[in-house]
Amino acid sequence: MAKNNEQSHTESLLKTINEAIINKKGENLVNIDLRALDNAVASYFVVCHANSDVQVHAIANEILSCAKQKLNERVYNKEGMDNAHWVLLDYVDIVVHIFQTKYRSFYQLENLWGDAPLLEITE
Repeated sequence: MAKNNEQSHTESLLKTINEAIINKKGENLVNIDLRALDNAVASYFVVCHANSDVQVHAIANEILSCAKQKLNERVYNKEGMDNAHWVLLDYVDIVVHIFQTKYRSFYQLENLWGDAPLLEITE
């Protein structure tokens, strides 16, 4: 039973994160499902990009706020808020990557997890 509650919470958090990104106009939003991969560091990676550091900050702050308000979920770790080229929000089961457009193109994070199912999220 605990496994189902944990999975349900993860799915609720994933939905909340996706909605927050869409609300702040994050672009090319994808969810990478890592659950079937051996040694995966999380269940999901969420990846999106924005065109400016201001928008990257806005997306990150919206995720932090919505996760706390809706699910009482606090981020475990966050990195990259200072320069906002690539912000990482670690919710343990879900790791969110918010890039500025040129950095997403450079790092091509989705290609590193080519064996994992990738779901494009639209409004």
